[in-house]
Amino acid sequence: MNQRLTSQIVRFSFSFLFCLGLLTPRFSHADSTAVAAAGAPAPAVAAAGGGDAVGGEAVFKANCKQCHAINDVVVGPALKDAHKRWPSKEKMAGFIKYPQKVIDGGNAYAKGLYDKYKQYMPNHDFLTDGDIDNVIAYIVKESENPTVAKEETKVGPSSPEKGSDEGSGLLAPVIAILLVTLSVVIVLLLVVINLVSKILGQKREDLNESDIDQLEGDINWSILFNHPLFKGVVAFVFVVMIGKVVFDKFYSIGIQQGYAPDQPIAFSHKLHAGMYEIDCNYCHTGVNKGKSATIPAANVCMNCHNVIKTESPQIKKIWNAVENNQPIKWVRIHNLPDLAYFNHAQHVKVGGIECEKCHGPIKEMEVVQQHSPLTMGWCINCHRETVVKTEGNAYYDKMVEIHQANHGTKKLKVEDIGGLECSKCHY
Repeated sequence: MNQRLTSQIVRFSFSFLFCLGLLTPRFSHADSTAVAAAGAPAPAVAAAGGGDAVGGEAVFKANCKQCHAINDVVVGPALKDAHKRWPSKEKMAGFIKYPQKVIDGGNAYAKGLYDKYKQYMPNHDFLTDGDIDNVIAYIVKESENPTVAKEETKVGPSSPEKGSDEGSGLLAPVIAILLVTLSVVIVLLLVVINLVSKILGQKREDLNESDIDQLEGDINWSILFNHPLFKGVVAFVFVVMIGKVVFDKFYSIGIQQGYAPDQPIAFSHKLHAGMYEIDCNYCHTGVNKGKSATIPAANVCMNCHNVIKTESPQIKKIWNAVENNQPIKWVRIHNLPDLAYFNHAQHVKVGGIECEKCHGPIKEMEVVQQHSPLTMGWCINCHRETVVKTEGNAYYDKMVEIHQANHGTKKLKVEDIGGLECSKCHY
């Protein structure tokens, strides 16, 4: 047996094991995409002249929750049993739509509210009669049979959701198994070499000088380091790692993922959208009807902060902007190149895409940062995976019929309605 050759193989195995161990952390940090679990819809509750309390809850959270709660005073009064304080539902609906008109018209109860809270509620004339019926139904329902709040387990960046896709993390366990297997093989080789050495040592008189040299010769590490295979492996690993770094640098040109600039006023989305659950639509009013979500004007801030934390240094900056008739110079975070067209209303209003889909866990951000890469590949991949919400929209009926005739029960996705056409975003 050529023991020196065997020892070289063992040394090479140790070196390969070491290199593999260095590369393992690089591969084990694969990102896993959390899959949001869809909650079961609550049953509809009819009340107050046929209004839908479930639909009213959605309208309430989008338009009323910023200033009102059912049991607590926020900016305006608590709304528990508010329907009982009005002579009729029509009077209450009229006040919701045109509060200043009702107050100036001499309604005693409405004027009493104004005298107490010292401000007019904004007009809600953009709400339909059905929306207002639903809101009143929600107030009735919560007043008579309040919903018991369920404690939710919040999932942070370091604790993935139970339903998350763990497929991208399978590489680390596989490499770990390979490392353990290789370690076991090396240990077995060492045991065999030790056993053979003992046997040969007991029969030393039968060995020639070459065999004794193989048995007792010193380990020559230069043989391993000068071996062409070892040099090739090291060179390959080095070239791959350098190439990966260079590729990442070139690929990241123009990508501002993680960009979180300082703003002229310290505004916390974690406080407003997270703790106080202010709906995104309340401040970003253009998101449902225009290309841009729009930056909120100072008067939107003043709807609450003319009575809340008025002595705060940050709020005083808003007052100064209003008094000097100067815009607040917010720093834009999410930028798309001029060659790309994006319409918020098309995605949010028509497509039903949630804000968090692109902007990430905005309710947990003290300082807003760009969560998604906003690259062309990222957009195209979304168009390939997103199923079009066709239910209840007659516009898609013919498309769905043709799609099912050609593809059976396969879901209609954005790519099937032209979502991958260049002219959709570039023209």
